[in-house]
Amino acid sequence: MAKKGKKHNLQWIKETIELKEDHNWKSTPGTRIFVAGRGAVRFDVPQDWHFEPDTKSFRFLDKKPPNDDCRLEASYNLLPQGDWSEFPLVPLLKQIVRDDERNPIAQGEIIQIKRQTARVVWTEIKFIDPNENREAFSRICIGLGSGVQCLITFDFWADQAEKLTPVWDTVMNSLVLGLYIRDPRTGFALPD
Repeated sequence: MAKKGKKHNLQWIKETIELKEDHNWKSTPGTRIFVAGRGAVRFDVPQDWHFEPDTKSFRFLDKKPPNDDCRLEASYNLLPQGDWSEFPLVPLLKQIVRDDERNPIAQGEIIQIKRQTARVVWTEIKFIDPNENREAFSRICIGLGSGVQCLITFDFWADQAEKLTPVWDTVMNSLVLGLYIRDPRTGFALPD
């Protein structure tokens, strides 16, 4: 007889704390720092964007719904110990694009970023939004490093690409995985 597992009703906890005067947090001007899992995932987002936690992900929108024009969404998983350095991220990203139900009409190249402790791949697809009958882009990123795997997506209208592409660039440039923070008031990482 199989043993029934416990059901967990996990809720996200949003906490705003006062930073110490000599804190180590640094972000791109005009942004705020998003940190999940005490540092499992960290990146910068525009400071005035609306934040919505979901059961398995976090969403940032340029405006409060239903007036939003774009959506940045992130989720992450903690990985079992092991060597993930050879995990095939590019084939996985290609499969995600192939399985996309929005019927992409174009796909960009796959961009690969190697960081000291992480590997990141991302691409862009273009599709026609069926509700608005309007061209849109979706950028899809998979990151892997320091025992963390993340998925980040960014959906936006094609005619707003010039304005919104820098948001994606900031997220990609500031993305850090598995840098755990001992005391969030100081921003100093736990020692390795």
